[in-house]
Amino acid sequence: MIEAKNFFNLANFPFPDLFSPEEEVWNPLKKLKNFISDHLHPNLADLPLGVLSKTYIIYQGKLFDRGFHLDRSSGSSPRVIFENNLCPEASILYAGSIIMDPNIYIGQGTVVEPGALIMGPTIIGDFTEVRQGAYIRGHVLVGSRCVVGHTTEVKHSILLGDSKAGHFSYIGDSILGKVNLGAGTKLANLKVFSSSVTVTVEGKRYQTGLRKMGAILGDGVETGCNTVTAPGTIVSPNVLAYPNATLRGYYPPSVIVKVKQDQQLIERRDDK
Repeated sequence: MIEAKNFFNLANFPFPDLFSPEEEVWNPLKKLKNFISDHLHPNLADLPLGVLSKTYIIYQGKLFDRGFHLDRSSGSSPRVIFENNLCPEASILYAGSIIMDPNIYIGQGTVVEPGALIMGPTIIGDFTEVRQGAYIRGHVLVGSRCVVGHTTEVKHSILLGDSKAGHFSYIGDSILGKVNLGAGTKLANLKVFSSSVTVTVEGKRYQTGLRKMGAILGDGVETGCNTVTAPGTIVSPNVLAYPNATLRGYYPPSVIVKVKQDQQLIERRDDK
């Protein structure tokens, strides 16, 4: 019921041992700091810290600040041309992006735009976008093909892959599967009262042991603009939350959460 296998497809996740089949789905948050320390292989050691004064690429495990150019003729995504060869696996760190410490790994084909700030320890996967104004605060594991968008803040969280948080979001102490967060989605992680987060699933109450816990969002979850989740919210796969919804507690799979005349309604999602 509340195990990771019921929320996420971990087949292509490069760190499946972070999740245990027998554990509650929020337990990886307890192990995240040590896990990142054990699995982090930084590849920005030769990069100057702070605001980058020039654009760099990472290609075949090495940093380059010359000998390449960026081609946008095929659309909005830049393509790296290095020594007259197209290199889709090269990552780009634009001038104006901010790298705050060397304990960071950037995967292949990833783009870090000007104004994005990354603190370590952090692991970022392949073909991910860290857009202008994004703030990655450390102890973050971002999978492949993710988007950490404009003015989106992420701290102590796991984005498993194909996780999209494109605009104005806060992701704290949370785990996201293959989801899409509408602009302004906030995953609150700290209770007003000083106690650890408890979770109730179908009448059974669980003590998480976590003082800070945001949301668990399963694969296929979509949130409308300005959705807010209370600390300890658990959303099963294929749930759709309408704009301005406030989510708290546990949501079963394939439901729609609507807001109508300040009332929250939960209906079955027929398209899933």
